[in-house]
Amino acid sequence: DSLLSGLLGNAWLLDPTVNLVRDNPCLTEFIASVLALPEPSASILSFTLRLAGILAASENRFQHLQQEKLLVRLFGRDGPLNSAVWEDASVRSGWVEGVHSMMHHQPALHFLCDGGGIDVIFTLQGDPSLFVASAASQLLVHMLTLSVESETTKPLSTKDCDWPACAQMIIKRIEDSLQSSSASHIEQSLKLLTSLFGSCRATWTEVLWLGIAKQIESFLTEETVQAQHMLANLLLNMAWSPVFCDTEGSFWALVTSALEHLTPVQAGPLAVGILRLYKCPQDVRIQALTVLLQPMDCILRAASQPLEYAGLLDESVSDPITVESLLSSKSSCASLLCQTLAHLEELLSLIRLPVDLPYTSLLRFLMTILQFCNGFLSPASPLGSMISRILINCFRVQRSALDVLAALSERKGCDTLIGSLFDVLLAYLESPNTSPTVLKKTFQATSKWLVRLQELSCSNSQWQQTEKILQDVFLVLQKRLCSPCWEVRDSSLEFLTVLIKCLRDQDEFRQSLLSSEVPRLTENLLEDPESYVRASAVTAVGHLAFITYFAPESPVIGNQYNKENTVAKLQEILSTDPEGFPRRAVISIFTKWLRQGCTGQLEDTEQFVSRVIQTVEHDLDWEVRLGGLELVEAFCSQTICQLGLPKCPYAPVSSAVTSSIHQNESLQIFCRAKLFSFLFQSLCDCDKPVGQRACDILLGLRGHFYPISTLKDSQGTGDSPAGRGVAWLQRTLRQGSLAQNFPTDAGNGVDFQDPESMMLALGTIDLEELHDELNKSSDHVEKSPQSLLQDILATVGTIEENEADCY
Repeated sequence: DSLLSGLLGNAWLLDPTVNLVRDNPCLTEFIASVLALPEPSASILSFTLRLAGILAASENRFQHLQQEKLLVRLFGRDGPLNSAVWEDASVRSGWVEGVHSMMHHQPALHFLCDGGGIDVIFTLQGDPSLFVASAASQLLVHMLTLSVESETTKPLSTKDCDWPACAQMIIKRIEDSLQSSSASHIEQSLKLLTSLFGSCRATWTEVLWLGIAKQIESFLTEETVQAQHMLANLLLNMAWSPVFCDTEGSFWALVTSALEHLTPVQAGPLAVGILRLYKCPQDVRIQALTVLLQPMDCILRAASQPLEYAGLLDESVSDPITVESLLSSKSSCASLLCQTLAHLEELLSLIRLPVDLPYTSLLRFLMTILQFCNGFLSPASPLGSMISRILINCFRVQRSALDVLAALSERKGCDTLIGSLFDVLLAYLESPNTSPTVLKKTFQATSKWLVRLQELSCSNSQWQQTEKILQDVFLVLQKRLCSPCWEVRDSSLEFLTVLIKCLRDQDEFRQSLLSSEVPRLTENLLEDPESYVRASAVTAVGHLAFITYFAPESPVIGNQYNKENTVAKLQEILSTDPEGFPRRAVISIFTKWLRQGCTGQLEDTEQFVSRVIQTVEHDLDWEVRLGGLELVEAFCSQTICQLGLPKCPYAPVSSAVTSSIHQNESLQIFCRAKLFSFLFQSLCDCDKPVGQRACDILLGLRGHFYPISTLKDSQGTGDSPAGRGVAWLQRTLRQGSLAQNFPTDAGNGVDFQDPESMMLALGTIDLEELHDELNKSSDHVEKSPQSLLQDILATVGTIEENEADCY
């Protein structure tokens, strides 16, 4: 496998102008020697078949191999087809791949068709190896397309004589399979046609279709043929093809018939696929929507009480009894509902819907399903009672319904039911029977609908309803933050973080949050025994700070919240937490605070950043070190902008004198904060992403401090102590010393806190060369011919010892 992959990576092998086989007789000698073996191993024979196919992709090389009678011994009747080694799937796979590789010209096509290869490939469609079966089907599609497109000189008709000979053979086999009594043969041909219509958009596909359309249509009505489940994908692939979607004829009539005759489970994928099409007759689109809404209609009718809302469809495409029987069966109810819900979520995810969904009815349907699942709905109808018993505590349906509910929050038209919706959501949030997974989904849906509720209350002044719902949500959240289950505590913290991100600017939200116990409980979870929970608590506390500490007019009075204590707790986690997740969360929050200008005046920020990076540079987690570099990058950008350097896009243009003063000031700030020590140390980090980010930051800083015209050894290193230190630094970086061996003191003559030395280093060290080296992929070593040769030589005589390394 490694050898063949290496050979494929060389363009000269695929170049038809190169006389590769004539100039390298060792290739034909190798193939002949393998064929001469009495019992070649399956792996060697498979390799040889694939190699021969690649060589024969060029017509002149094909002819040469033919003259040597090698191809017929590999791919003909006298080849491995009739040997014991054919029982090995790798040999059959190599045969199919080899044939596929050579199918680029007519001589190869005729060689296979005349030698009985078509029969072999059709047999391999039913191979016990799914990989071989799939490859055989794809090969037939490729051969049919090659035959028609390379051997046809005029537009095709339905008459057999107009098809090229190879195409006729394949089409005849397809027709015979479709008319046979073998279910497996019918399925194989339907798969082949599905692949063909999905990949080929040529007009001749319509000619092929006209010859088999009646037979395929009969599969919808013949109960003895169990091929209906294959038809949805076939018709969908055809519907996406411009050859069929632009027609007004029999194709759309067949789609309509399929929607009517297929079972609800089979028709669902076809319906949602049709609804995604923009070029589709309106009556077909309406029918597809009706198929999709039938389970929804049945649920609403089953759950309705007298004189209440009942259903949404005036008429059904298929018999409603069929859907009712599926929903009243324990084995099929959940599966049908999950499929329907998945299709609805797929449609709601589209930016532009080609069809109008009944959003209010859809929301009512989702609420009904969720109430069935938690036992809060006791319908009067026998069907409703049966469905409620089946769905009680059905996690699959609950999760699917909550996903659709979250997606529905972005659509307009459900405002009248929003109060009832929150009753359902709160019931799930409060219930001890709600599983942690379902609770997480409920939190996600609740956060989306709270944002929607806030938008509504701003527009129609429903402040009291919003305030009551928020109070109820925070009461539930208080209980969930104290749950003995760590997954529940973790989900609760994630939910709180999302709410703060979306709603922190709303007065009602801030007041409801701060009047609850949620902030205190959240800070307590910084000491949770579970590292995932601690990480989520860090993130939640970090976002909570935007309300408690950093808001322009914080509503907090007194010493209930202490900014210094919180920062100290987070810094302690960064330096002492044994797990990486909480430490990553802390550095991420610190960076977010810095970017939003929440760390105080410039002097305070300088000290803050300096303390953080001195902690981070010794962290064993590379993602924490990378987070430290992101903090440094944000600090540099913020400092430059605040000092008004002209290189900053937000700063006013100043005079040359002012610019020089500001540059010097910012350089001194960076040196005092010990940024350069961290950056140059990170350049030699043993984890490449850290070095890449450090190099990017240094290149950005050099762009600020040096005009392009004065760059590149403008100052020279000279004999000064600073110059000698920079020369040592440059040698060290070229050697790529590991971070743990990188000296950060002045013992080698470099002072990372000296502005002159750092200015000299930025102007002297070839950062571009370092950048290219850090960004160079290992492929230039691992995929070179030399590396491939070393792999081959390494296996000689010691295959067992080196086989894994070679692979």
